[in-house]
Amino acid sequence: MTAQALGGDGADDAGRERLRRWRLVLGGDAADGTGCALGGRDAAMDGALAALYGKGDKPQTGRERSAGLGASAPSVARWLGDIRTYFPSSVVQVMQRDAIDRLGLSALLLEPEMLDAVEADVHLVGTLLSLNKAMPETTKETARAVVRKVVEDLEKRLATRTRATLSGALDRSARINRPRHHDVDWNRTIAANLKHYLPEYRTVVPERLIGYGRASQSVKKEVILCIDQSGSMAASVVYASVFGAVLASMRTISTRLVVFDTAVVDLTDQLDDPVDVLFGTQLGGGTDINRALAYCQSQITRPAETVVVLISDLYEGGIRNEMLKRVAAMKGAGVQFVTLLALSDEGAPAYDREHAAALAALGAPAFACTPDLFPEVMAAAIEKRPLPIPDTA
Repeated sequence: MTAQALGGDGADDAGRERLRRWRLVLGGDAADGTGCALGGRDAAMDGALAALYGKGDKPQTGRERSAGLGASAPSVARWLGDIRTYFPSSVVQVMQRDAIDRLGLSALLLEPEMLDAVEADVHLVGTLLSLNKAMPETTKETARAVVRKVVEDLEKRLATRTRATLSGALDRSARINRPRHHDVDWNRTIAANLKHYLPEYRTVVPERLIGYGRASQSVKKEVILCIDQSGSMAASVVYASVFGAVLASMRTISTRLVVFDTAVVDLTDQLDDPVDVLFGTQLGGGTDINRALAYCQSQITRPAETVVVLISDLYEGGIRNEMLKRVAAMKGAGVQFVTLLALSDEGAPAYDREHAAALAALGAPAFACTPDLFPEVMAAAIEKRPLPIPDTA
């Protein structure tokens, strides 16, 4: 559709804006049909988009876009500056991720000046962690600063709500039989006293009150976060490390954080600093869930007061039947077992559906969980009530 077609001698403002947007999307190919020319800031935006998205599989001709980043650090640095100028932060993060995936720019992130130019987010942190072993000493401090900024932003977003939600759950999980009036759990009290229903008065006369206790400062619950550190779980590792630090800051919860591939590493002693936790991980490699769960099982001393959270896509490289037996044994002992296919904003990744179905049959359904939902999932596990499983799981 051309400007002429929109309205005689020219399009109205809304029509011109639509043409401008379509021109930026379609890229100016002669066949795009917009007949719209760009200038000034729009032309610069188009150039930034062309550098990343312009190179297709077919030969390029005439006005087609062409990729312009190459493998040159200066040109990439200029491009990073351009996209931060022309696009909002959320779009910049998507374009950076696409540049790393499409144009193989991961190696350039090993240069400090490049890290100073990028827009930091969870996915960039995952990329940096995957490059950790190849990172030169001159870059490591800059990389830690980038990771710390993201971690601190996540803590500000998630910590207060997580602590409030879990503190309430801990209070409610402590049942008492002589509660104050405002602490009475009326649903449980009525259920326990139905036999005392008086038909003539159409009411229940409770002989026993059930109420919520108030959690003391002693440890009430044990939480074990067991995290798959295979490459596809990068964002989950970042979020789980932040939540692990938040949980560890609560006196009434004893928190253990375990990461695994084919080996198992306990990072609990680093939970006071999630950045240290993240740099203690090693993204990539195989997966042995059975070995990881065996270690977690060995650390359980109070099964009825323990929550185990397995975060994994369930592609097991170890002994499948042993893995399932361990889950069944833990649940049989009273452990609350939670299986998360991902802890991220992206939803469920590719995962082993057969293993997910087997865990569901054991009463441990596997589902993807967003960071915003995670406090509610943990609260439900602590209170031993049904988990708030999303409909999209």
